[in-house]
Amino acid sequence: MIKIPLTVQGAVKLKAELQNLKSVERPSVIAAIAEARSHGDLSENAEYDAAKEKQGFVEGRIAELESKLSNAQLIEPASLAETAEGRVVFGATVDLEDLETSNKVTYQIVGDDEAEIKEFKISVSSPIARALIGKYAGDVAEVVAPGGIREYEVLDVKYI
Repeated sequence: MIKIPLTVQGAVKLKAELQNLKSVERPSVIAAIAEARSHGDLSENAEYDAAKEKQGFVEGRIAELESKLSNAQLIEPASLAETAEGRVVFGATVDLEDLETSNKVTYQIVGDDEAEIKEFKISVSSPIARALIGKYAGDVAEVVAPGGIREYEVLDVKYI
């Protein structure tokens, strides 16, 4: 079984979502199905069909989260400081400067399920993260973007 890299913080979020699905969403769907059944003929009951569809989604997501959590390789970014030796690795927080525009941005490299651009968390499988892995502060990473090649200078690498 392939281990899925996941930060400890990301695992906490996934566990919270799983708990919500099991303790809130699942009982809600079961109640909705029971209510729809009480209306009689199921063959023409849109409420029943909608509730069954939602049940399928909820159960599928529960199974997906349980699988991801059981196959997760939890990584605590703060513990990487010694072994990473200043390199950009999974879990690292990286300060970058776009060499064309001089814009500065900070990203944390996280697992696919944790990526949230609004929180400046990018997936380890994204083009920019792949270009950054292994780089040190002062290095320039070339990222193949839809608009062409972009160059980013690594200003700092932190493990927080």
